[in-house]
Amino acid sequence: MSRTYKVIDADGHILEPVDIWDRYMDPAYRERAPRMVLDDNGKERLLIEGQILGNPKGLGRLGAVGARDGTVPADTMKYADGRPGGFDPHARIKDMGLDGIDAAFLYPSIGLFSGAVRDPKLAAAMCRAYNRWLADYCQPYPDRLFGIAMLPMQSVELAIDEMRFARQNLGMKGGFLRPNPYNGRMANHPDYDPFWAEAQGLDFSIGFHEGASGGMPTVGVDRFEGRGARHIISHTMEMMLVALSVIWGGVCERFPRIRIGFLESGGGWIAPWLDRMDRHFDDRGFNDSGLTTRPSELFQRNCWISFEPVEGALDVLADYIGPHKILWATDYPHADGFFPGAPAMIANRKALSETTKRGILAGGAMGFYGLA
Repeated sequence: MSRTYKVIDADGHILEPVDIWDRYMDPAYRERAPRMVLDDNGKERLLIEGQILGNPKGLGRLGAVGARDGTVPADTMKYADGRPGGFDPHARIKDMGLDGIDAAFLYPSIGLFSGAVRDPKLAAAMCRAYNRWLADYCQPYPDRLFGIAMLPMQSVELAIDEMRFARQNLGMKGGFLRPNPYNGRMANHPDYDPFWAEAQGLDFSIGFHEGASGGMPTVGVDRFEGRGARHIISHTMEMMLVALSVIWGGVCERFPRIRIGFLESGGGWIAPWLDRMDRHFDDRGFNDSGLTTRPSELFQRNCWISFEPVEGALDVLADYIGPHKILWATDYPHADGFFPGAPAMIANRKALSETTKRGILAGGAMGFYGLA
């Protein structure tokens, strides 16, 4: 009997075990794998190829869901003390039960920094190890936990190899990329066309997901000092730029069956962004895109966007964009996650019809991830 999905977390996270590289990584690369180290302030950070990455307040925040209401001491806890469901699928299922969540699509935590790796082969080895571990994590609950593959976009060829492995060997339905430029190239660069062609051929969705303090080129952060301002900028503006890249830059038009998601960046910006692209498409003085289809139509055909459960813009834009194009997420178990109570934040909105709520809570994710 097939499962009925009424509530789907489109962007949850796991917590990678500290020994993941020793257990899952090709021995030839283990000595160069990311390592947790203490910085000068005694905070746990990530050491990758000589770079110290991660939140200056420590990696413990990755598992500190509950910090929003002060019930979890996010700035003092250790990574290993993170929410158990981040490490253990059985604990995860119990937590999903508290919110009535039928299924969760799972993205990395430490792996969000994988785009900062310079050596393509090291990046590929990390991705292979992570994806194998993630498949094992999801294995006890194959109709409720769905792993999203980490892809080494430092090399188009290696990214294609890993995408094939994830789809054909591990049964994964999608992969994630950072919206930031890899090797100085945006997502619509012609060199990436073989990647998009393979994703289309494999029926493999691609979710763009930003990561703070991630060691990749990030727009606008050179203009502000505070972590809050930089977080506001990095997630939303990098996502706006990659949306422009894949829509205005022609990826969606060249690959008409591709499925692309814009995650954890808020959703309220998408309507004026599409309007602005449409205006430039309609203006012969500006339309140098080469597109034959309006950008808003390409979004409707190929793209999805995730709204935060607390966003006021959701009430206004749900029907404008279409609930079938909207995703939502708990961001569990991160410190800025919405747990427990995220589905209720949507279900209790009086401005939304019941049909719209059903589309947001599950329909969008089913369409994006190809979940029957």
